[in-house]
Amino acid sequence: MSKLTNKQIRHLRGLAHDLKPVVIVGDKGLTESVIEETLVALNAHELIKIKIRAEEREEREQMIEKLTQKTKASFIQRVGHVVTLFKRNKDAKIALPK
Repeated sequence: MSKLTNKQIRHLRGLAHDLKPVVIVGDKGLTESVIEETLVALNAHELIKIKIRAEEREEREQMIEKLTQKTKASFIQRVGHVVTLFKRNKDAKIALPK
């Protein structure tokens, strides 16, 4: 996937504003099942929010980094414990500005 422009990221942030987290990373951390569930949600919606229940900021950042690498998704934003990811599907659901 090509890199998103700042304009596209702003557009996706706006779309994500009203979304609720569809995946929650719990006490066991970033397991294979969490990564699988994230991929399923990304394939279904393209743009999703994930709640990460890790107290340490450093630990959350590492989980976000690993999750974006494993799913090949684009990081859109992080607000507190909630991260927004985007991954373009073959049949695009979200129209992105140029």
